Amino acid sequence: MDEALRRELGAHLRAAREVVDPADVGLAGGGRRRTPGLRREEVAALAGVSVAWYTWLEQGRASTTRQVLDAICRVLGMDGAAHRHTLALAGFLPAAPVAGEAMLGEPTRTLMDSWTSTPAAAVDARFDVLASNIAYRRFWGDPDSVPIERRNLLIMLATPASHHLTDVEPLLRGLYEQFRANTGHIPDDPRAAAVVDLLRRERPDAGHWWSCRAVREFAPVTAGGFTFCLLRPVGEEGVYIFTQLPA
Repeated sequence: MDEALRRELGAHLRAAREVVDPADVGLAGGGRRRTPGLRREEVAALAGVSVAWYTWLEQGRASTTRQVLDAICRVLGMDGAAHRHTLALAGFLPAAPVAGEAMLGEPTRTLMDSWTSTPAAAVDARFDVLASNIAYRRFWGDPDSVPIERRNLLIMLATPASHHLTDVEPLLRGLYEQFRANTGHIPDDPRAAAVVDLLRRERPDAGHWWSCRAVREFAPVTAGGFTFCLLRPVGEEGVYIFTQLPA
């Protein structure tokens, strides 16, 4: 594992540790704590590793095995997305396709085009828009009219002038956590870094989101009278279909 990934893994584990309620793992509160969540020694004891070694892991100074990471993920109560992200950071899962590699198959494109009243757009793992149907273009505008560096679902939602949805924050946050799950284990991905930089510029008021290390599988979100979903076409690695239906 290279140094950048070790650092990212350590930061991810620390962020997860700090949001665990001690009572959830059978520990008494013990009065006021100086720091939130679990202590390092508590994680180490519950996972069956030494405190020194776990400390080195969070500091990006140690490598590990999949079995030990599985145990730590269980202690930290990680869901499936966070667990997979942890394993990917440690090199135990294949990386997501790099920008430009995702390909939209013709059957999926034809299916999208057949949804004449359901807006749908195909996006890659960074949420760059690959294709859209007529219903999508009627509602959101034509993605091809936007400069290519801004042709991204997250950037569009973070730019108020690009849409007329209300209460967009839950949708934007849910998509961003999926974006983190897709790209957070590739610290040298220039396109992912450019997307985050644009998000920081468009929504500086949401800086705590863009710095957040949470990862989560996207679940349907209702906003502005619509329910938004992400579908994954079978056999098309790194491709999602973003759809909206009346709530």
